[in-house]
Amino acid sequence: MNTSQALRQESAQPRRCFVVGPIGDQHAAHGSPEREAYEHHLGIFEQVIAPACEKYGISAVRADGIAHAGDINEQICRHVVESDLVVADVSGGNPNVMYELGLRHITGKPTIHIGESGQLPFDIASIRTIRYQRTRSHLAGARKEIESALEAGLRDGFELLTPARVLRGLQAGDGPDSGQEVGDGGEEDEDPPGLLDDFAVIEDGLDDMTADLEAIAKTIETIGALTERSSTELLDLAQANTPASARLAAVVRYAEAISAPAGELNTVADAFVERMATMDSGVRAALGLIEMTPPDERDEGAEEFLEQLMSLDEAAQDGLAQIGFFGTSAGAMVRVSRHLRKPVKEISAAVNQLTAAITRMSDWAAKARALAHGATA
Repeated sequence: MNTSQALRQESAQPRRCFVVGPIGDQHAAHGSPEREAYEHHLGIFEQVIAPACEKYGISAVRADGIAHAGDINEQICRHVVESDLVVADVSGGNPNVMYELGLRHITGKPTIHIGESGQLPFDIASIRTIRYQRTRSHLAGARKEIESALEAGLRDGFELLTPARVLRGLQAGDGPDSGQEVGDGGEEDEDPPGLLDDFAVIEDGLDDMTADLEAIAKTIETIGALTERSSTELLDLAQANTPASARLAAVVRYAEAISAPAGELNTVADAFVERMATMDSGVRAALGLIEMTPPDERDEGAEEFLEQLMSLDEAAQDGLAQIGFFGTSAGAMVRVSRHLRKPVKEISAAVNQLTAAITRMSDWAAKARALAHGATA
């Protein structure tokens, strides 16, 4: 009896694999990006994932292969959470895929990551990912790597991923027996923290993001005051018909004055965006967990978490309205003098980063509002 046959016979229970990944659109026009995405990822499923799973008696299915009638989003969530195994194609960092992957990670159940070389999202780069290229030989190699991962996991157990360790209150790198607290009598703690208690880990990060927004608002206020003062000075000089050299000197003083706060704004924006990228999958996973919990069974931690997301978004939207002024006026400022190019470049970079991040944060808040409204309806 070979290895795959032996592993297949270890359990009489059927094993299920849900495949998470971009789907594309099979009904889109030939040659369109949506149709090409559909054909590519269907090929990965049929040539790589399904054969590897079949070798060990595992039945693989994609979202478009779910046969039961009903709410497709609910079915996908249930497959993500309940399936014995998930294989996730993270190519391109598709937002839906990353959300489903984050939800899967907190379950601690077996998960295998694959992705096309050069298309892997940076924020999960630390997690081992089987890479493939669009050639027959590389696809065959990827299938063998999945088979090896399945063989090792079925034989030795699949590793618990870091998000599950964090949300379950474990320390990264702990062994399977070290995640339980022991009381004075050497027995297991009868009151271990639940997943909602462990939202404190995420909430600490949200607190840091709130502090970032406060620092951003303060810096924008400083730049705004300096800009208003400089504008008044330049207007007075123009009305007095002073030489261009005098007006240029005023612009140079303004450029020097805003250089430090512009650099600070860019630094804080970098920190905010990096924190956002790190938090995104965990926040989406937490929201998915709350969504699956009946409103009357949620504890105070869940409600406070939703409230924190909504409050953070309100603060972020206020900041976005403030930085919008700098985004629209940056080009005109640069045309005044070359001395403004460096600080304006830093302000523009910060504006672009913050606009994208705050827009992404709005998705968190929209989900939080929907869940909070559903609980009070």
